[in-house]
Amino acid sequence: MLNQFAYRTTGLAIKTITNLSKAQISYHGENNIPPGSNIFVLNHFTRLETFLMPYLIFRITKIPVWSLASFELFKGTFGTYLEKVGAVSTKNADRDRLIVKTLLTGEANWIIFPEGRMVKNKKIIEKGRFMISAAGGKHPPHTGAATLALRTEFYRQRLRRLRAESAEEVQRLAEQFQIKDMEPVINGDTHIIPVNLTYYPIRVRENILSNLAVRLVEDLPERFIEELMTEGSMLLSGVDIDIRFGEPIEIFECLQCSPIDMDISAKRRINFDDAIPSRTRMRIEALRLMERYMAAIYNLTTVNHDHLFASMLRAMRSKKIDDQDLRRRVFLACTQIPHKTDIHLHRSLDGDQVHLLTDDRYHKFQDFLAVALDTGILSRQGKLLVKDSSKFSSAYDFHRARIDNPVDVMANAVEPLTMLQRIVNRLAAQPRFWIRRKVARYLIAEAVAEFKKDYATFKIAGETKPMSVGMPFLVKGRSKKLGIILSHGYMAAPLEVRELAEYLGRQGFWVYVPRLKGHGTSPEDLAMRSYLDWRHSVDRGYAIISNICERVVAGGFSTGAGLALDLADRVDAVAGVFAVAAPMRLKDFSARFAPAVDMWNRLMQRARQLGAKKEFVENKPENIHINYARNPIAGVVEIDRLMDDLEPRLAHITVPTLVVQSSGDPVVEPKGSRQIFDLIGSSEKEYLLFNFERHGILLGEGAQKVHETIGQFIKRFK
Repeated sequence: MLNQFAYRTTGLAIKTITNLSKAQISYHGENNIPPGSNIFVLNHFTRLETFLMPYLIFRITKIPVWSLASFELFKGTFGTYLEKVGAVSTKNADRDRLIVKTLLTGEANWIIFPEGRMVKNKKIIEKGRFMISAAGGKHPPHTGAATLALRTEFYRQRLRRLRAESAEEVQRLAEQFQIKDMEPVINGDTHIIPVNLTYYPIRVRENILSNLAVRLVEDLPERFIEELMTEGSMLLSGVDIDIRFGEPIEIFECLQCSPIDMDISAKRRINFDDAIPSRTRMRIEALRLMERYMAAIYNLTTVNHDHLFASMLRAMRSKKIDDQDLRRRVFLACTQIPHKTDIHLHRSLDGDQVHLLTDDRYHKFQDFLAVALDTGILSRQGKLLVKDSSKFSSAYDFHRARIDNPVDVMANAVEPLTMLQRIVNRLAAQPRFWIRRKVARYLIAEAVAEFKKDYATFKIAGETKPMSVGMPFLVKGRSKKLGIILSHGYMAAPLEVRELAEYLGRQGFWVYVPRLKGHGTSPEDLAMRSYLDWRHSVDRGYAIISNICERVVAGGFSTGAGLALDLADRVDAVAGVFAVAAPMRLKDFSARFAPAVDMWNRLMQRARQLGAKKEFVENKPENIHINYARNPIAGVVEIDRLMDDLEPRLAHITVPTLVVQSSGDPVVEPKGSRQIFDLIGSSEKEYLLFNFERHGILLGEGAQKVHETIGQFIKRFK
């Protein structure tokens, strides 16, 4: 009899583990679980599924969930625990009868692992067919779940059909299956629910869980300890567990054929283990069901960065690999996959993936690379990575697959996803120059589309400047050896730096000028943006020019200068940086009081006193054809946040640097730009002060001298 106390104990244990770790469990598709009798078929990668899933599904359905577990686990304290939560040994002689009985009566749902044992290497496809790799050899997935579901529905339909025609047989079956109330049985349905569990990331480290298991469990086999080393580290190091429930497979429709229908209607006694005439057809239906739910289980895999890097690495033909080239190919895969609605993505793939091309700020590539280097799939040879292709095909100890060859395991996990494999293989086969071209074209088109969308959304008649003012643009040079990412200033637009960009273009350099998010539209748009939005605009611009040119220099004016310095710190590949009027300190009166006004606005927002807010102040721009006439207070605060974030990192900038400032700048305090210069860690740095009485020294009288100075600085990188 199921022990409800054991379920509560499991819940407490799970909460304790969750509190001790950073593990996050996410459910998807719970609404797919129908009422009635359900067999949940799960992929089996860890020992955790046996422990966690009965409780987690019970918490969703409020119906007890029993499961089949390896007979080897039914030893000592842990074996007693499994029995209390409704686990049944795979060698229990009465297991099939018990499963059918509980499904008919609705007293329990069941979890069955069609792979039989854990598939530690996740290799389940061979020559296009499902074939499970295990320690004892290869075998097709088991049809047990399908057979039990068919048998359950067979008896349900038989009870329904014979209720009025053969009361004696119905009564006998009711006694055999201990059915007390016939109505729920007859009116119920049997379903198979495919379920996929995906863990990310999978990293093996020593942990306390294996040590604890040794103390609590008697005679625990050595390989189980090794499993807990893997699975314990997954939990305790902050793994994401995505649990996806697929659409239910209705079993009733699988019995709609003449041979089976004749046996359902037969008035003779049919005992549980009798060989019925339609047994051959039942086996055929079981095989079809197995293929169907196996495909469904693996189509529910939650694809993550590890899967993409591992699959791309396996598919790439060259043994010598440029890590930037690998990142570009995975980036392109990320842009194509979302259009395939049958591929499920980890939440880290939901957003923009430009970080893969720039600073890898979320460490998606670096973490994968560390695993690949540690396990010998990759090695370093100068600036290149060298792939050991034999690691993807060589035999290795099945029980140590997750430890010795995790990259192969990652690639195997998404091998059944046909559409994903097509995307990866197609990108892996394309030449490097074409990949770079595709990345640049994609990002340029994305930037233009984003601007057009923002322009249409925030345009204010009589205030918003023509679209040509805010449009990002690319200036083509004569040589692709060196390119420049050039960023405009606050409340401005790309047109602000066009003269400098075209001058540098005449010198032979390629130049890309991004539109900082919130600019070129209206002050209301800018008020909604943070400096992280501006950083993303610059990152995309860097990714564009770095895919066109071999080396990149970053530069910018005013806030764009701060963003250029920020980029130079974060992206090691930036060759040099120039900053014109970088805003460490602002002179404007409104800027000094912006933090206080911003706080006041936030308080009024919470108090719903919207009329008391002061969101904008008047701006008197030097370039009225470019700049906004209203300055959002929130935007000024974001400049401060950008520079506060940047200041402690200036010492990390070691590339050649040029800082340019106007002595009579009415907006940026010259002492602030000098402070920036002093803090920069580069041994090759230069500070130039021009005798101008304006902020916008890249436009107007004397701007040519500034252009020439910047041009001379850039020429050193040829």
